[in-house]
Amino acid sequence: MKFGAVPLDEAEGAILAHSVALPKGRLRKGVVLDTAALATLTAAGVHRVTVARMEADDVHEDRAAERLARALVPDPDAVNLRLAPASTGRVNIYATKIGVAQIDASKINAVNAVHPMVTVATVPEWHRMATRGMVATVKIISYAAPEAAVAEACSAGQDAMGLRPVTRTSALLIQTSVGGHDDSAKGQRAMAQRFDRMGVSVGPKTVVPHDTDALRTALEASVPDYDILCVLTGSATSDLYDVAPEAVRAAGGDVVHYGMPVDPGNLLFWGHLADKPVIGLPGCAKSPALNGADWVLERLLCDVPVRPRDIMGMGVGGLLKEPPSRPVPRDTA
Repeated sequence: MKFGAVPLDEAEGAILAHSVALPKGRLRKGVVLDTAALATLTAAGVHRVTVARMEADDVHEDRAAERLARALVPDPDAVNLRLAPASTGRVNIYATKIGVAQIDASKINAVNAVHPMVTVATVPEWHRMATRGMVATVKIISYAAPEAAVAEACSAGQDAMGLRPVTRTSALLIQTSVGGHDDSAKGQRAMAQRFDRMGVSVGPKTVVPHDTDALRTALEASVPDYDILCVLTGSATSDLYDVAPEAVRAAGGDVVHYGMPVDPGNLLFWGHLADKPVIGLPGCAKSPALNGADWVLERLLCDVPVRPRDIMGMGVGGLLKEPPSRPVPRDTA
């Protein structure tokens, strides 16, 4: 692409690179300078303009962005995404359902390494998405890109993204009370908000004594009726063999992992009972603020596999904002 300032009589067919103020309004950058546009500029007393002129091996920004977006998402309907029309070298990619964004970071990085003018920006992998939320934007930065670079980027980014929709649509929150004190209202309210934004229905308020047998009984009774079970204990789960994980085992389930390098959220555990996930929530789940349990819950609701190594890989970026209600703040200096 050739770029620079030229006299008006040499500008026909070129792309206006900078908007030009007119006596009434402005001629916006990106327009192709045809006879009418040049006449308007002449009448406004403009003699030179800065333009971009495509060369034989260039692809116009809109066509390049559209090609790359369709390489990233060849079948949008199949992966619950929608591609917006190309405009000013940009194609936005939107979710069509509630779910989590499935992003192949290695492919996106490979696309962005091809040529400085060819770019893709996405939300983080497994980021929670609302319907119509923007998952990614493809942007050709400057009016055109070389054909070779567009072709290489399309090859590198093939099938790089999708959206995993919510498949577990019913949940039960079981809370425990210590010493007969029912302090469940705050946790019930915060978790109801989390389930609601994922489009998940929640069972009735369920509070049992903070006791392994009582919790085991509640789990056994609930597992046939719900797609996922969450446990929020009145006293924090402080060990792999504390009340809540022991209750899961006593009910015939398994505990897959305890603890996570995300703060708030350290004291999470998760496992399964029959074929249903069971999440032992940390105390910070009583607050609506983002915590590590959100990342695990949202993925499990969308049937994204969560392995111990996945949780242990959450530490970078896992230092989250501390809720004001935290009983012991992390900063003790």
